[in-house]
Amino acid sequence: MTSLRLPLFLFGVAIVLPVAFAQPTEPVKAHTELVHAVAVSPDGKLLATAGFDNLVKLWEIAPDGKLKEKLTLKGHTAGVYAVAFHPTDKKIIATASQDKTARLWDLDEGKMKVELKGHTDIVDTIAFSPDGKSLATASADKSVRLWNQSDGKLIKNLGAHDGSVYSVCFSPNSKLLASAGAGKDNLIKLWDVAGQKELKQLKGHEHPVTGIAFLDDANLISASMDRTIRIWKVSDGKETKKAGPTEDDPYGVAWAEKTKTIAVCGYSGLVSVWMPESQKGDKLKSFKPVKSPGYCIAFTANGKMVITGHNNGTVAVSPVGGK
Repeated sequence: MTSLRLPLFLFGVAIVLPVAFAQPTEPVKAHTELVHAVAVSPDGKLLATAGFDNLVKLWEIAPDGKLKEKLTLKGHTAGVYAVAFHPTDKKIIATASQDKTARLWDLDEGKMKVELKGHTDIVDTIAFSPDGKSLATASADKSVRLWNQSDGKLIKNLGAHDGSVYSVCFSPNSKLLASAGAGKDNLIKLWDVAGQKELKQLKGHEHPVTGIAFLDDANLISASMDRTIRIWKVSDGKETKKAGPTEDDPYGVAWAEKTKTIAVCGYSGLVSVWMPESQKGDKLKSFKPVKSPGYCIAFTANGKMVITGHNNGTVAVSPVGGK
């Protein structure tokens, strides 16, 4: 979700259960401007942060959640909106930027490897498929694109939404790509990766969809400015569960497979946690690690902590309630 197109703050009442959370580690001042994306490496040892200071930073994650800065990547000429680790090659990450490009970086050399050009507006989001064979981007130019991640060549412009596209993600088996964003219908679209075509549309959200993630090959989660978190069955596109309202507009969503937990962060800095398999009903447990708008969220590898990026340039690592 791009902060350059923030809506007016909406006031509402959320259903929130009181819950005791352990104290987070001291927030780290990671960037000089807002932190728009965070990603944890597949082995759980590294964190990547992307900021509106045009930088991408790599951090070592200690078992207690403390962060140690390791590397800074320079080259984007405008704010960095998204970052993703390659699932099988530890030295490669991908970034997307307001400068209308996406880039692949070699972490061993600390340099750009490939630049992906073609989008005509902000590249809001980027994702590798779990098998490492595909790379997807989406943009404020409304398009969703597949790329050859080895040489940066466009494979196909899959199609478009009728508004900015804020999020893309692949299913665990790499067969499906989901995309979501704004537009008159606030759609989530599912794409056949091998067939390079649209399969279906998931309709139901009443405002822009700011985050999506697959729970497994059969189910997708989404978060929206309508202040709901929803679970969808991808085979028929039907909504199966819904939680909310959240207290503010959620700008990121994350899923922890190990703890079966969904988490979102919002405009006030609030983190809301939902465990749909173990919690009764649709109630959310919430806490606020930083008193600053949150734009992104990711779980640590063990699923016991969330990492959030904030408007004041900080990154916070916070324990979440267990089952």
